[in-house]
Amino acid sequence: MSERTRIKDIAKLAGVSVGTVDRVIHGRSGVSESSKKRVKEILKQLNYQPNMYASALASNKKYNFACLLPLHAEGEYWTDVETGIHNAVNTYSDFNVAVQISYYDPYDYRSFGQASDNILKLEPDGVMLAPTTATYTLPFVNTLNRLQIPYIYIDSYIQEAPALSFYGQNSAQSGYFAARMLSLLAGEQPQEIVIFRKINDGIVGSNQQERREVGFRKYMQQHHPRCLIWELNLHAKQDGEDRLMLDHFFERHPQVKNGITFNSKAYIIGEYLQERNQNDFHLIGYDLLKRNVECLKQGSIFFLIAQQPTLQGFNSIKTLCDHLILKKEVTKENFMPIDLLTKENIEFYYSK
Repeated sequence: MSERTRIKDIAKLAGVSVGTVDRVIHGRSGVSESSKKRVKEILKQLNYQPNMYASALASNKKYNFACLLPLHAEGEYWTDVETGIHNAVNTYSDFNVAVQISYYDPYDYRSFGQASDNILKLEPDGVMLAPTTATYTLPFVNTLNRLQIPYIYIDSYIQEAPALSFYGQNSAQSGYFAARMLSLLAGEQPQEIVIFRKINDGIVGSNQQERREVGFRKYMQQHHPRCLIWELNLHAKQDGEDRLMLDHFFERHPQVKNGITFNSKAYIIGEYLQERNQNDFHLIGYDLLKRNVECLKQGSIFFLIAQQPTLQGFNSIKTLCDHLILKKEVTKENFMPIDLLTKENIEFYYSK
């Protein structure tokens, strides 16, 4: 046999038609068990590797993917995820890939159910989603499993329903790391710190934020069990009240000099600290939003923890293409690095 084995060569060796070999290679039905066995034995003997890239181009099949993301304003964290999605669609345009992005209100669980029902009506070939709580995510992904539609988690993972793949940080480890960094800022034995949240009707709006806090508290309990942890819940949908609530907190707790927020809107506290000329407060936040980065440069945010959202969006679509089109094996868990940024190194990292 030559180095470039042809399908008709395999068919001749196996004593079957070219069409039969093609169906076995691509996992299609309509082949008897005896023929399938003979073809597979020949393929194994020849160590035959089909050119899936050429086959995908030749098939001219269209692939429609659906993405379900939290509703967000332009310039917020999920904007970068969308940029990665669109970059991937452009990269794989030869394969006739199209993506439809849908949104849900992260502070309204019913919104997720309505958006997921609409996605099922589209009959997509694959799905990428940012999960909400397991209670509301499971009905959707269970239906995807029943319909044999592969799906990918981004941002957080639902253990009860494993996905084809996951892209995001190890949230609990990220929170654990953040607690260690804040402890270094606060001194050897921090006495008091504050956690800032954005909440609507008791809903934090993100599994990832909740798991970050779990990891954070685990570190504090292990290393600083006597440290008093205050909580300030700002209104997620009433930004106009933030300054007043922050004024009241710092008036009552002027001794608190260290704090953290696990969402991407650290700039709310950072800009407040600048307005009040409060230069002795150490704040840690997440994600490289433009306003966060400006606060970092100005010194009102001490550390930002980043997680490469554009790459997450790109790789999620890439993984669907690898699995469905190129028939490649994909990695199940893809944890993003926990990148720590300061005003001294931000210019070497931040590219906007």
